[in-house]
Amino acid sequence: MSHAHHHVDPEAGDFKIALAVLINLGLTLAQIIGGIFAGSLSLIADALHNFSDAIALIIAYAARKIARRPANADMTFGYGRIEAVAALINYTTLIVIGLYLIVEAVMRFANPSPVTGWIVVAVAGFALLIDLGTAALTYRASKNSINIRAAFLHNIADALGSVAVIIAGTMVLLFGWTWVDPLATLMIAGYILWQSATELPQVARILMLASPPDLETEAVIAAMRAHPDVEDVHHVHLWMMQEHGSALEAHVVVSADAHHGGLRKSLKSHLVSQFGLHHMTFELETKGDACTQTALIGH
Repeated sequence: MSHAHHHVDPEAGDFKIALAVLINLGLTLAQIIGGIFAGSLSLIADALHNFSDAIALIIAYAARKIARRPANADMTFGYGRIEAVAALINYTTLIVIGLYLIVEAVMRFANPSPVTGWIVVAVAGFALLIDLGTAALTYRASKNSINIRAAFLHNIADALGSVAVIIAGTMVLLFGWTWVDPLATLMIAGYILWQSATELPQVARILMLASPPDLETEAVIAAMRAHPDVEDVHHVHLWMMQEHGSALEAHVVVSADAHHGGLRKSLKSHLVSQFGLHHMTFELETKGDACTQTALIGH
């Protein structure tokens, strides 16, 4: 994976995201109405997923706005991590929706209801076009935001869900197989849960101040120790400040005759070139005043 930092116009994609929100809200309403008239649970399931996408986009849009605020006395690290908080809310909501749909589908298997296939196919076909259009609107912004990327992936999932609903409606029209409708609902719910479980670990890493997944902490420590004026390191912390941007702090034991200013500069330059780190804080010590009972990583 690349260690390069991403420099993006902070306002890029805002209009497209707002447009995607409006489109998804309109689609949700159309699918719910169509699902009620058709008696299709899978169509309503797809509508709920679309609604969750609209809410996810609204939260992500607001989080992007808040994340641009500069650091202040109360929030000395800035507001960038709000995007990870928003992503956690979005995925948690999706998990709840997925579990709810599974329960409803199982109940529909036990008590089948009539389904009007042609309404299902027509509304799901329209939904498929909207899902693909929304995905196109959010594709560019998804490359640089964990929230927008999640929303983009949701729209792709919605498109697949719409395909499943179309197939279910077609089976009802051709063969009267109403059981295909709750089956399609289970497939949509399963995909929602799988997708959420796949994305949540990345969000958790940011919120838990974990090391970047593309950096090995041991390799960074070894590179620091390899510096000719560094005798040892301890109290090492390597973490993701937010989605884009890693930070490193450490206590560095240096030789007594080392020039601290020059060493700090050369050590940072070395780590930037090798690992792409750009935010580093070092506390320089000599053997005489070094910490006792030290831990290599953490405190």
